[in-house]
Amino acid sequence: MKKIQYIVVGGSAGSFNIVTDLLSELPKDFQIPIILVLHRLKHIKSGFVEALSTKSAVTVHEPFDKEEIVKNMVYIAPANYHLCIEANATFSLSIEEQVNHSRPSIDITLSTAGRSLKDKVLGIVLSGANKDGAIGLKHIKDAGGYTIVQDPKNATVKTMPDAAIAETNPEKILSSQEIIDFILNLNTKE
Repeated sequence: MKKIQYIVVGGSAGSFNIVTDLLSELPKDFQIPIILVLHRLKHIKSGFVEALSTKSAVTVHEPFDKEEIVKNMVYIAPANYHLCIEANATFSLSIEEQVNHSRPSIDITLSTAGRSLKDKVLGIVLSGANKDGAIGLKHIKDAGGYTIVQDPKNATVKTMPDAAIAETNPEKILSSQEIIDFILNLNTKE
């Protein structure tokens, strides 16, 4: 496994609890930027970042178009925008058509992360009720990145993990706590 410099996490139905558990366990000095793409209601623009921020010692932020990805930050895809990652490690936002009935689409963020960040990215797919994320996770693996899927037996809704496992054959299939422990252990390897 190469040195992971970016973490991209996608989730939908049933993923909020693992995300809040992860954020509550992150140390204040966690250096690797974490990019979260969670399916959310498109018409509710506020409150989500604030809810996640109350759990996190690391700053949680919705990125702006062309914003640079920096260390010691947790980014959350804004409601009703696709979040893309560019080759120069910046974000771009798009209002193109929904993918897998979703905007933000996990597939788009994971695919652009694979294309742009290659072997420096860890892609993770969590619980969810559709297949969003499966193709994007495969793009990360094909680009040399590292891939993890939440164990379907541990997921609240197993459709998304099942699809990601079938499409990608990830390096690891882990329970929610094992995923959190894996991520926390990365910080000690700086």
